[in-house]
Amino acid sequence: MVEKITTKQRTTLVTYPIAVFVFFAFLVGVSIFLNYVESKPKQNEINENVNIQINTSQKEKQLKTVLSKQGDSLTRATYQPIKKEDFSDLTLENAHAAIVLDVDSGTILWEKNATEKRAIASITKLVTAMIVIDRVRNLNEVVTIPESVLSIEGTTVGCPTSVICNSEPFHANEKVYLKDVLRSMLMFSDNDAATVLAIHISGSEEEFAKLMNARMKEIGAGNTHFCRPSGLEFDEDVESCYSSAYDIARVMAHLLRYDKYDVLWDMMRTKEATFKSVDGTIEHELKNTDRLIGELPNLVGAKTGFTPRAGYCLALATSDTSGKHKIVSVVLDDYHRFDDVQKMSAWAFENYTWQ
Repeated sequence: MVEKITTKQRTTLVTYPIAVFVFFAFLVGVSIFLNYVESKPKQNEINENVNIQINTSQKEKQLKTVLSKQGDSLTRATYQPIKKEDFSDLTLENAHAAIVLDVDSGTILWEKNATEKRAIASITKLVTAMIVIDRVRNLNEVVTIPESVLSIEGTTVGCPTSVICNSEPFHANEKVYLKDVLRSMLMFSDNDAATVLAIHISGSEEEFAKLMNARMKEIGAGNTHFCRPSGLEFDEDVESCYSSAYDIARVMAHLLRYDKYDVLWDMMRTKEATFKSVDGTIEHELKNTDRLIGELPNLVGAKTGFTPRAGYCLALATSDTSGKHKIVSVVLDDYHRFDDVQKMSAWAFENYTWQ
């Protein structure tokens, strides 16, 4: 006997498959939606990464353009110093601190107490000269000599010592061209010339020293604190005035990497010169304190320094015979400074090759 199906049972049999189908369709729809949501951020992330790469590439191009306009050596092919097979080490007994630095790569070829804080005397004037070039557009500016600088101790224009003058010194209110004051500072190491430049640019030695210390940090030579543009110390606080052989080598390398500083090297290679006041009534004579001029064929330039506290100091730049590769040799507190820097320079080019 066949049982009869009730209306309720018939309805259940018909709607159940439909409900199952709808449920599975819902699950499929949810799955598709979730996949879409997940894929959208990934696509955004991809687009963002592409944009970052594009922006980075553009920034690199812009940076290279800026640097190339400034003549930065980083945009040119950089040679690396490589030790030769028959390499022999350098021995230097006289200097209390010293360094040999490759200019293009910044590689330290040899050093002795190079980061030790020491007085550096008139080598300080290299930094004073750097700031002058950075901040003065026209070296033919007229500068008035203030009366206050006439009492500066040590070497001054026309006077190798405070008590000996062999040519005409500066006169109060004398007007001279800035380039001649700069030349006096670099060639004859005149303390009054350095002070005149500082007052002309910043109004005082103290304010100019702030510029010097900030500039040293900018070029990565932060182990330095200058007190005066001349390198003279203040008697009441001499310990606060210092630099290091390494920091000065960095300064020298910086001055060699940029064409705008070429005028400084021309001055440092000049053995003798004269200049007159703007009105032509006063003539001053200059002799370079670097006795290697005319004796060292590959000399690029040098700056001397001496105070009783600092001892005899010298910073020297030389090149190889091709003129392509330059090194810096710095000695601090070294009585045999001229002999030792020549030894350091010869050693570097005899024991390294550049590739």
